[in-house]
Amino acid sequence: MQKLSHSGQQDTGSLEEKEPVDQRRLEKEQIEDLGTVCTRGEHVIHCLTVVGQIEGHVEAPQGQKTTKYEHVIPQLVAVQEDPRIEGLLVLLNTVGGDVEAGLALAELIASISKPCATLVLGGGHSIGIPLAVSAQRSFIVPTATMTVHPVRHSGMILGVPQTMRWFEQMQERITGFVASHSGMSEERFNQLMLHTGELVLDMGTVLDGRHAVKEKLIDELGGLSDALRWLYGEIERQQKSAKR
Repeated sequence: MQKLSHSGQQDTGSLEEKEPVDQRRLEKEQIEDLGTVCTRGEHVIHCLTVVGQIEGHVEAPQGQKTTKYEHVIPQLVAVQEDPRIEGLLVLLNTVGGDVEAGLALAELIASISKPCATLVLGGGHSIGIPLAVSAQRSFIVPTATMTVHPVRHSGMILGVPQTMRWFEQMQERITGFVASHSGMSEERFNQLMLHTGELVLDMGTVLDGRHAVKEKLIDELGGLSDALRWLYGEIERQQKSAKR
């Protein structure tokens, strides 16, 4: 029931107080359920987190921290279509996961026309690498690491030439995407991926933040403020171009 004043008019004070409470409750639910939030700074930035294992067609075992791709895809569509959202910031701390799901998300991020930046925190391993390089600008903190290694398969496979060719094609898709969205060549990516002198039980290479930038896999060494500064600058540059 709406509260009325002595003059018979609706008391809007209680409604105005209720709106911020509802907004905070909605934001809390979005953070807890989806790991997202829209910032209310100088510009409206949608912040998306990709943490733990990227879950695809098969659910991860109970107890594992996951990012479900069916939750992320609608958010990316909303970022592109919602006129109130001016940019996208993707925070990454992932061990990798489902290859097809990871590539699908990376392709979606790469196709967003609004300013978009990624920031690697902690880890951006395996299929997290295409996600890290998918944005218009990528950042990494000095202590973060990125593991470059070949495609793996944990289930039963058929020992036939077609299976080997499938692995080759999947790896070519990943390598091609990374090379086309970063400064690293396909040849150098393959060299790091097939390196056998670093990982004890696997082949590949672990790059920390500085080495990832030196290898031109990531654009810039920096943190949250650096990524937001770039986003604000790119948003304002596009706005000025649109007015001309």
